Amino acid sequence: MTVFHIGPYQFDSKVILAPMAGVTDRPFRQLCRRMGAGLVVSEMVTSDTTLWHSRKSKMRLDHRGEAGPICVQIAGGDPQMMAEAARLNVLNGAQIIDINMGCPAKKVCKKAAGSALLKDEKLVADILDAVVSAVEVPVTLKIRTGWSPEQRNALRIAQIAQDAGIAALAVHGRTRACRFEGNAEYDTIAEVVAHSTIPVFCNGDIDNVDKAAQVLRLTGAHAVMIGRAAQGRPWIFRQIDHYLRTGERLPAPALLEVRDILLSHLTELAEFYGPVMGPRIARKHLGWYLKTLPDTGDFRARFNRLATTLDQHASVRSFFEPLIEREEKAA
Repeated sequence: MTVFHIGPYQFDSKVILAPMAGVTDRPFRQLCRRMGAGLVVSEMVTSDTTLWHSRKSKMRLDHRGEAGPICVQIAGGDPQMMAEAARLNVLNGAQIIDINMGCPAKKVCKKAAGSALLKDEKLVADILDAVVSAVEVPVTLKIRTGWSPEQRNALRIAQIAQDAGIAALAVHGRTRACRFEGNAEYDTIAEVVAHSTIPVFCNGDIDNVDKAAQVLRLTGAHAVMIGRAAQGRPWIFRQIDHYLRTGERLPAPALLEVRDILLSHLTELAEFYGPVMGPRIARKHLGWYLKTLPDTGDFRARFNRLATTLDQHASVRSFFEPLIEREEKAA
């Protein structure tokens, strides 16, 4: 059953992977899609195409073998540069263009991009009009509730987005000034939903099935967007999706499955980034996977000294073996 659509694309899952710089690379997107995410969004790509020759940008623009619809997020503050970046991304395979007006990072806001744009509603309108006019594919937008708690203008931005032809809107329940501190608030998102005719997705502090269901009830949003809670827990998508469909709670994955997911992830990172960068990038992902397990400090320290995927695999198997045996005996 279709629960929302973005242009011609129909989605039957109410759980979306949020774009996260340095996290939602192709291997992670593909993993989260296998784990139940209905839509996955790329790391943000700069609209300054002169920087696309860098290794980082080339990796972010690589969608080979990825299942569609491919959604690419772009960031910038110049309407024509954003329009050109959208056109080139479509030529490179993007089927949905997402515009970043939600990132609170200083280096992004300093360039009048990300959530800094929320201060200038005229510029927001100009960017959205330029990008929507530049491409034939649907364009979506991610924002925060405003620039600061005293300047929450998400409702006005949402109206500007609708008028510009934006196909869907994701709202993080914090202002730019709040960054990731304090608790997300959902009243503003509920107000946006009530005044919108396009799909609205709710983002911020959604880290379990109960919170997902609660937020959907509170806001009336079409879907929840999961960010940091998916780091090291990609199975959160299937848990939330299953609960929203059936009202049944899936058990936490057995340690054997966690190990196998991790091993597969390490392999895909090495294949994507190569034998040097892959194992290095794997270290942060391993740290996220270990957050739910006790007494992992020594293992993580040893793992971080390993330079090859083969050695990393052997280390993971050795670490998990006694844990899996204990879990299976206790079952």
